[in-house]
Amino acid sequence: MKSKFITFEGSEGCGKSTQSEMLFTYLKSKGHNVIYLREPGGVKLSEDIRLMLLDPKNRICAQAETLLYMTARAQVVEEIIKPALEDGKTVVCDRFLDSTVAYQGFGLGVDIKLIKIMGDFATQGIQPDLTIFLDLPIEKGLECRNNCPDRIEQRSLSYHEKVRQGYLMLAKEEPCRIKVVEVLADKLDTQNKIREIVHVF
Repeated sequence: MKSKFITFEGSEGCGKSTQSEMLFTYLKSKGHNVIYLREPGGVKLSEDIRLMLLDPKNRICAQAETLLYMTARAQVVEEIIKPALEDGKTVVCDRFLDSTVAYQGFGLGVDIKLIKIMGDFATQGIQPDLTIFLDLPIEKGLECRNNCPDRIEQRSLSYHEKVRQGYLMLAKEEPCRIKVVEVLADKLDTQNKIREIVHVF
């Protein structure tokens, strides 16, 4: 597999972080020069913003929320993602711009065209080569929330369903890039489906 920018997307509780880390470990074991990071996060500024965004005590309007996610993304692109790709490394990222389109666009009603314009600026035009969308019914995913759900997880069932449907719409719009993977009971079975897609890609 040549160097790629691979992102993982999904609704709450779909196992996205677990599956993305498993793929990272697998690719590394096969000798690929690969790095792993999460969004928002990866660098100090972005991690600080992550804490702010997920803290249930914070009241953040949709516009500010969108801008904060973009700010965190811009910093990690500049510090890690862009240099890594230019250096020929493969990047596996837990969430990227599609998350903002789904969560703030479809979920909160922020103008999607505007999000994409801001996203192109924040990412310096960098787009994933492959996006794995882990699909799981909302009710099942939310069952996996811990006893102290974060600010986003606390939102209504209808909000999270809008997010999921938004992702599915994006997958229909970009079937070559976004691959829908049904989450199976056995996480290794799900991982094997992901590996098959990555090897073909």
